[in-house]
Amino acid sequence: MGFFAIFNAYTMRICLSVAITEMVLPKNSSSINHDDTCPNPNSGNKTIMDTDNLYDWSETRQGLILSSFYWGYVITHLPGGILAGRYGGKYLLNLGILSTAIFTLLTPIVVEKFEWQGLITLRALEGLGEGTTYPAVTALLARWVPLGERARMSGIVFSGSHLGTVIGNVLSGYLIEITGTWSSVFYVFGVIGIIWFLLSLVLTFSDPENHPFISDRERLFLKDELSHLHQENERKIVPWRSILTSIPLWSLVIVQIGHDWGFFSMVTDLPKYMSDVMKFNVGENGLWSSLPYIVMWIVAVGMGYFSDYCLKKNWFSISFARKFFTTIASIGPGIFIVAASYAECNRALAVSLFTISMGFMGPYFCSTKVNALDLSPNYAGITMAIVNGLGAVSGIITPYLIGALTEDHTLSQWRLVFWITLGVLAATNLQYLYFGTAKTQWWDQPPNENNDKCIKEKDIRMTEVY
Repeated sequence: MGFFAIFNAYTMRICLSVAITEMVLPKNSSSINHDDTCPNPNSGNKTIMDTDNLYDWSETRQGLILSSFYWGYVITHLPGGILAGRYGGKYLLNLGILSTAIFTLLTPIVVEKFEWQGLITLRALEGLGEGTTYPAVTALLARWVPLGERARMSGIVFSGSHLGTVIGNVLSGYLIEITGTWSSVFYVFGVIGIIWFLLSLVLTFSDPENHPFISDRERLFLKDELSHLHQENERKIVPWRSILTSIPLWSLVIVQIGHDWGFFSMVTDLPKYMSDVMKFNVGENGLWSSLPYIVMWIVAVGMGYFSDYCLKKNWFSISFARKFFTTIASIGPGIFIVAASYAECNRALAVSLFTISMGFMGPYFCSTKVNALDLSPNYAGITMAIVNGLGAVSGIITPYLIGALTEDHTLSQWRLVFWITLGVLAATNLQYLYFGTAKTQWWDQPPNENNDKCIKEKDIRMTEVY
């Protein structure tokens, strides 16, 4: 259910990236340098022929629309982390997915009545709902997943973003192609989100103690495995000063910003690159834009198992594992994204390079993404909220910046975008190699009279696990 929560969050988030390519009027190409663009084999084959349903939005305005989701997304991360830590992740996660689903269903109506201004407002509201997703899921993982299974379980759950992106792209393109209207994608994904919410009310619970279906043996096993976690009444005092001055935490925030810069550039704007530069029609666009994320998902799940296996064999420390896989997930994607821009109009080569690029990003989910849990199991929801929330600032910047830099859809304009992406990924990863760590931080233990005993017991337990 955690996997499908993030899966649905991403389908509802990214379906606009494909739909917007069919929501706008074709650009007048008379002023463009055609030596720096690709020929269009689909000329005259516009999927949506009714121009009353198309809008005259510039590239910069489209970038603003695509970035508006992250305005709200950033805001609710920290409140979401606090509430998830205090009251459990179930209801917060359910409320976030439900609200996003409702706003997704309302999208065609709002666009028809209020055009781009209404769409920006609605997308910001969607972001407010989805901002609680990662903190709530992380709080649930902290209460349900034994330490020795953390990387692979987190890898599986968080890889819902990959498959959500795949299905979101493919199904969006297919729906627009067969229905001839862009509004269909919002109705379909909104309804799927509602169905997940109804199932979650029955199937998910914030912790093992309150779950009515699991066996006593499983409940006792999890209680023993996660005995280092404090009960709610022991965790009401949050060491904010220590958290906000933690160098390892801020190092993680910076590398998250770098990752999100690369990831959001692809999630929000790869369909536009496929449409505006490579000239794929909407059906082809959905298919080929999704292929990189299929590979990314496979690699993410496989690397989660591989990371845990290496740690179990004591081949390297957990801190080295996090840094090693984070480096692969930063430098590899940046290099191959830039290489794809030099493929120019060779469609097969460009898609192949984008696919390899996102495959290299797969190890991120068993390294950077799980590092917030490493630093503080007791305050996992809060640390994830800080890291993921501040990282999402990239989602505000990149779509607008890309829109402003690619008004003419030329290869050289997009090549500059990809070089900037590589620079950001490399710089943020470099500081993480120096300042980052996977050691549980001293402030993870809430202040109480048994603090010293708790720290000693956890040190023994962590040694046994890793």
